[in-house]
Amino acid sequence: MAKITIYTDGAAKGNPGNGGYGIVMMSGKHKKELSEGYRKTTNNRMELLSVIVALEAIKLNTAEVEIYSDSKYVVDAVEKGWVFGWQKKGFKGKKNVDLWQRFLKIYPKHKVKFIWVKGHAGNLFNERCDELAVKAAEKSNLIIDEAYENNSSDALF
Repeated sequence: MAKITIYTDGAAKGNPGNGGYGIVMMSGKHKKELSEGYRKTTNNRMELLSVIVALEAIKLNTAEVEIYSDSKYVVDAVEKGWVFGWQKKGFKGKKNVDLWQRFLKIYPKHKVKFIWVKGHAGNLFNERCDELAVKAAEKSNLIIDEAYENNSSDALF
């Protein structure tokens, strides 16, 4: 089974506000960076979306994956099993249901372990992901996070 190491991070300029995610994926001699920005979203959505996009980018059917994230929201939800309880209860009262459902579709395809890392603490790849996420959030051609904007009580339209 191939082993893939992934670092992820999300950022938001305001919460909600412009947001972005950054990803660094590594396996053997291969390294790939991914990022994207959204015009109105939250930090937690970007943290979770970064994990989803990284898992969806894996071309293998099954891989051993270590995901390093500074998001307690994401790491604890999976490693402590909370998301599976939320799923059983239909995500009643939970935020980011669209993203958690998307995550739960891709998660079982791989053997995934989450490792929490302290953010802004000098970890080279975590810092790189933060840089990618912030730059993505600052772009001028930001994508609309439709699920967020359509369900947000303060949506503009």
